[in-house]
Amino acid sequence: MTSTSPPPAAPATQAAAAPLARLAGLLAANAPHDGSFATCIPGVHAVRASSASAELVHGLHRPALCIVAQGAKTVMLGDESYEYDPSRMMIFSLDLPIAAMIRQASVAAPYLSFRFDFDQERLAELILKAWPDGVPLLRESRAVYVAQAGEAVTDAAARLLALASQPEDAALLAPLVKDEIVLRLLRGPFGARLAQLGRIESHRIGKVVAWIRSHFDQALRIEELAELAHMSSSSLHEHFKSLTSMSPLQFQKALPLQEARRLMLASGIDAGVASQRVGYVSASQFSREYARHFGTAPSRDMLRLRSAGLEQAVSFSQQY
Repeated sequence: MTSTSPPPAAPATQAAAAPLARLAGLLAANAPHDGSFATCIPGVHAVRASSASAELVHGLHRPALCIVAQGAKTVMLGDESYEYDPSRMMIFSLDLPIAAMIRQASVAAPYLSFRFDFDQERLAELILKAWPDGVPLLRESRAVYVAQAGEAVTDAAARLLALASQPEDAALLAPLVKDEIVLRLLRGPFGARLAQLGRIESHRIGKVVAWIRSHFDQALRIEELAELAHMSSSSLHEHFKSLTSMSPLQFQKALPLQEARRLMLASGIDAGVASQRVGYVSASQFSREYARHFGTAPSRDMLRLRSAGLEQAVSFSQQY
């Protein structure tokens, strides 16, 4: 497993810590108990967790900026591991099947996270403004990035969340602060990486990801996906794996397994019924692939999750 954490952050100055402390206070106010809370501002969420994770939780994360104001978390994409805490922020640029674990949280000092979902159309418009002469080509094009959470971005996130308690002002001012956050990201140290979302290859891979999400229970033909992306099969495979760290087939296999797990926990159905609902013909093949993905057989996994009270883990993709 490869770790892609950035170097440890230098100790924060009092001035730099102030926006983060304000953001933490606003997150605690907007997330009064454990869970994910949508605000009156579209795409802006406050997240709280009062205990560290007992295990890796699997789910699908949408394109978003996440800033941890308190606590710490590990995110895994394929065989790569990303660590982030209050000194860092994370950007997801595609719908990605990930596994995550909150490493640091308590009742006294809960995990608090700000999530800002990207509006892809508006992002594309702002990329043109921030990079009018074109985006520099980058050798690294992974669809998840970790970087230092700068004071300016953290301050803007706090101001945006503060507007959540002022709906009338939010309707007028929130779009401006959203644009500020995106522009600060684009003009920051990893702005060129974020701007890669506007590149045609990323848009094409995004179409393929959307198709796989909507048709995860159907047979995948790489030639048809390549046609959808207007790429050759080899080019699609190369760009897809570069962005997601997985092949299209690996990506597709993760989705029905996650959906089957959700169905078993939420509805109480057995593995045989769940496997059929997500498109498996062979129950034994489903059990093998489930155990390979989650580390244990479906029946044992359900017993363990229910005894630990982790039924809510299946919906985590909206909680991080």
